[in-house]
Amino acid sequence: MTVLDDVLRFCTALNERRASYKLSVDRPEAIRVTLDVPGERWEIDFFPDGHIELERYVGQGVVDAGLAELEAALRYYDSD
Repeated sequence: MTVLDDVLRFCTALNERRASYKLSVDRPEAIRVTLDVPGERWEIDFFPDGHIELERYVGQGVVDAGLAELEAALRYYDSD
């Protein structure tokens, strides 16, 4: 069984559950499946040697944001 078989089997299971996901190559050595579940985002990397890495990003819930918070978010991307 290859990494492609693992990815395809996982995507088939997601399709059966009508889950929305995205495939990408964010690292040259792995295929990534990004999956949004309520309150979380999962990044699942499948590697050629068969190991799988899963990162879960858990939301803090809805936060009221004003203009100051939006400007602070934009400053994060400003170069020095």
